[in-house]
Amino acid sequence: MPVMLPADSMFLIGESREHPMHVGGLQLFKKPADAGPDYVGELFRELLTHTDVRKLLRRRPADPVSSLGQLWWTDDRDIDLEYHVRLSALPQPGKVRQLLELVSRLHGTLLDRHRALWEFTLIDGLEGDRFATYTKVHHSVVDGVAAMALLDGTMSTDPDVRGIPPVWAKRPGGRPSTGGVSQGITELLTTAAKAVPAAVRDVAGVAGAATRLAGKAVRRDSAGLPFQAPATMLNVPITGGRRFAADSWPIERLRAVGQAVGATLNDVVLAMCSGALRRYLAEHQQLPDRSLVAAVPVSVRAEGAGAAGGNSIGMVLCPLASDLADPVARLVSINRTMTETKQELSGLSPVQVQMLAATQALVPMLINVLPGSSHVVAPTFNLFISNVPGPRRTLYWNGAELVGSYPVSIPFENQALNITVTSYAGSMDFGLTGCRRSVPHLQRLLGYLEESLAELEKEVLVD
Repeated sequence: MPVMLPADSMFLIGESREHPMHVGGLQLFKKPADAGPDYVGELFRELLTHTDVRKLLRRRPADPVSSLGQLWWTDDRDIDLEYHVRLSALPQPGKVRQLLELVSRLHGTLLDRHRALWEFTLIDGLEGDRFATYTKVHHSVVDGVAAMALLDGTMSTDPDVRGIPPVWAKRPGGRPSTGGVSQGITELLTTAAKAVPAAVRDVAGVAGAATRLAGKAVRRDSAGLPFQAPATMLNVPITGGRRFAADSWPIERLRAVGQAVGATLNDVVLAMCSGALRRYLAEHQQLPDRSLVAAVPVSVRAEGAGAAGGNSIGMVLCPLASDLADPVARLVSINRTMTETKQELSGLSPVQVQMLAATQALVPMLINVLPGSSHVVAPTFNLFISNVPGPRRTLYWNGAELVGSYPVSIPFENQALNITVTSYAGSMDFGLTGCRRSVPHLQRLLGYLEESLAELEKEVLVD
């Protein structure tokens, strides 16, 4: 019974019916050329034969799930695969909008803590000779980078390769787990004892970094400090219902804009979101005079850690310059902020980055979720915007071509919208997840993202 990491435990402690804490992924596939009329049904029946589940996806909270289970992991040794793996179908005509509506409903339901914390839905009936999969895993089990590594491990760059096991199936060479509570405690104490000198240095270093970043934020008119974001229609209590929207843009379009200005691909993503949010909030007569602030996760996962599980993320606050009407000025401002922040973080250890995230974003965010806090303090930030690197080459799952991979993430209390982006095979795949009640007409943001990018192209690209 291994001890749960504090970052993992936080996602269980903070979960309620109004606040599901799982992440998901929507993958669109083109059927192989030799697919028969019952291709998806046959695929579903084949998937149910993979009963040897990898250890990471056997994890569930220890009993009782609402107390001890928030501190310790145990293994579900009797996985009911027909519960976790499901088959669904879209009604005719099988439009993408119908698929997104189905994913919206699936993403709003809680995972059962008495079972391993994941579900997989195979979806038939999508127009264009396509099918889809929707996978959700509790955020206490994986972060976004680990989730992408899991996906990558179930695919091949060769369309002729068959026999690839599904995401939950145990891979050859995995070692069985041994040990229980006593071993987990011993390992925790041993690791903690060895880490004390480094931890002292980390604490000393993070205080100076926080002071320097705060000083720079003050010089930028305090927009990058906790509790300085403007209150908007996005910063309200949320419900458990979800709405999901998704679309893709060619990476080359974003890269060309970034190169023209000297900005990174992620800077352009943030600028697209800033322009889209300006339009969306103005449409609802809710555009504030001060800049919106995004919490931008940064990975501190060790190289090669892959899908080992757990959460290895830090967090920085980035003003989106949404108060500026000039799209190029917004991009330049975002680039300057992120460049300065990255320079500061480059001198810190992974532990220090996580500690800084706690002081800048996570602890203030926990204060924001307290009942009534939205009427007392300003928002810590307005929304999450995350960019997770994905595979660069076209991938295939047993001959079916992956044509789109869209992240489905978590809105939080007082942050009713989450925008997560992943790169795949020359595309930037945007996934927008919002509270169903608090973020009306979420799909309109997709059109505004295109308008925002086109606006930048018009200003910075020379014919």
